[in-house]
Amino acid sequence: MKLGKLEKVKDLRSVWPHEANDFTKWLAKDENLEILGDEIGLDIELISKEAKAGSFSTDILAVESNTDNKIIIENQLEATDHDHLGKVITYASGHDAKTIIWIVKEAREEHRQAVNWLNDHTDNEINIFLCKIELWKIGNSEIAPKFQIVSSPNNWTKTIKRSINNDMTATQMLQYNYWAMLKEEIDNNYPIFNSRKPKAQHWYDLAIGTSLAHISLTINTQKSEVKSQIWIDDSKPLFDYLFDLKDEIEDSIGFELIWERLDVKKASYIYVVNNIDIRDENNWDKSINWQLEMASKLYDVFSERIKQFNS
Repeated sequence: MKLGKLEKVKDLRSVWPHEANDFTKWLAKDENLEILGDEIGLDIELISKEAKAGSFSTDILAVESNTDNKIIIENQLEATDHDHLGKVITYASGHDAKTIIWIVKEAREEHRQAVNWLNDHTDNEINIFLCKIELWKIGNSEIAPKFQIVSSPNNWTKTIKRSINNDMTATQMLQYNYWAMLKEEIDNNYPIFNSRKPKAQHWYDLAIGTSLAHISLTINTQKSEVKSQIWIDDSKPLFDYLFDLKDEIEDSIGFELIWERLDVKKASYIYVVNNIDIRDENNWDKSINWQLEMASKLYDVFSERIKQFNS
């Protein structure tokens, strides 16, 4: 068997010519924040780009999903310098952030030592990461990004493992394990969806190619219900447009849907529900297969119609 050879792309600016307009814009996308989060061990959700901190602006302001702790991300497609070290501290102070992520092309030894010193001399709530961003390819393959942690808080890996194992309630552990199993099924058998990192919550979202709506899978242990639904974030005109096509949509999908406009709320839902008790792990295969089969049908029926509305 002939294997390819990994080649490092040395010029980051051949892919991201401008730090703010290209790299920060790329990193701010959900799927790329997920790559960074997987490397560090955090669930990172974007709040805003170029977030103001007094008269300055941090590249990315984000939040840790499970704790709501603020995260600031500072990007530098060059070697570390004193100016950016000062900036990350200023931005963290301005946003009362618990986590700092400094992403660089190259980490100078003195700045790696400075980050280590800060991690050693700040309290346990403050976490500072120094990360390198690299680009790799095999032959003529697409270029792939790789984050590499240069410096992190002491015992960070142990802390993450402990929080996953011990800090969750029984219900949260069930939710986390259920979505982890569902993610594996997506990765193996549903290429139309990009899976996301599992979280200890009652929902799991899947993108359908538009910011107006997405597919949301939910589990309810108290009611023994599982749902697959189209979640329309904040567009009553889109719901009304789809509702006008209700008969056509339901004929195409092969069953009736539940339509909830929810006039007093921003969101609207179109869903199908099944009574399955997921507190019994023996039901997980059945439940996951049903949810993903329904999600696939919802994707086929709704994605193009939503894009047509959007255009």
